[in-house]
Amino acid sequence: MLLWAGVSYRLSPSSRVPVVIALAVLVALIGIPAATRVARASACKDPQFVVIDEVAGQLIALIAVPLAWKTFLVSFILFRAFDIVKPPPVRQLEKLPEGAGIVLDDVAAGIYALVGLHLLLHFGLLS
Repeated sequence: MLLWAGVSYRLSPSSRVPVVIALAVLVALIGIPAATRVARASACKDPQFVVIDEVAGQLIALIAVPLAWKTFLVSFILFRAFDIVKPPPVRQLEKLPEGAGIVLDDVAAGIYALVGLHLLLHFGLLS
């Protein structure tokens, strides 16, 4: 999140959304095979030291949000909450094999956080 904050302030406002979407997609696409390799090598279904899935999910949660400490903090809290609680279909995605399950459940948690954050912004609860 802090890396995105540093990068996003240097981008023009019109390029921030496409760049964060591209980064999220890129991280997820790299993360699935990478997480698969690590899971196989470590013989763990979801190795806790793999964090590329959290990077993808957090980037998704930051799509088209204002650059402010409140939105970054709420985005982080919402993402972590949905990643821990795992509402449907997050838990079901976690059951996918290998890297797909490791990464896609965090992608879904990021989407939930994105929707939640945009609802809070829409109703003026983060002003």
